[in-house]
Amino acid sequence: MKGSLQRLAERADAEGLLDVAYANVDSPFGALLIAATPRGLVKVSLPAYDPEEALEELATRVSPRVLEAPARLDQVRRELDLYFEGKLTEFDLPLDWQLTDGFQKKVQRAIARIPYGKTRTYTEMARSAGNERAVRAAGTACGTNPIPIVVPCHRVLRTGGALGGYGGGLPMKKALLELEGSGR
Repeated sequence: MKGSLQRLAERADAEGLLDVAYANVDSPFGALLIAATPRGLVKVSLPAYDPEEALEELATRVSPRVLEAPARLDQVRRELDLYFEGKLTEFDLPLDWQLTDGFQKKVQRAIARIPYGKTRTYTEMARSAGNERAVRAAGTACGTNPIPIVVPCHRVLRTGGALGGYGGGLPMKKALLELEGSGR
């Protein structure tokens, strides 16, 4: 059965009928659902989230042509594996930002530039996005980040250094920061 699904995905891809490819990836925190369009990585769904909801969001907001096609995501899986092993400090993946817009997109693009092992505050992220007073909106942008880990919202902390929130839960945020050597 698996072979026929793979052939179906390959055929859909070859015929230009595959708009969103997805795969499940193991991580130290549980299964991640990752998805990409021809433009790049569009979604990383953390273990705390329902993968069916992530697929529904992709079908509704990106394209109904969503198909499990792990081969299309090999590079993403390799880079995530290396990251979790502590061997990758910077992702080199094209990103598709279509699941975000406006101020949130500005904040998320600023988050993507936070160097490995460094942290920033919500206030700094708001300032980077052009509105220093929009601290709550910067927090919301972190919480709605469709590409966590790769767009490292775990590196954003409250002023004073408190962890703040994280979609994968605070233990995951703390573990990611410790992995990067900026543990709290």
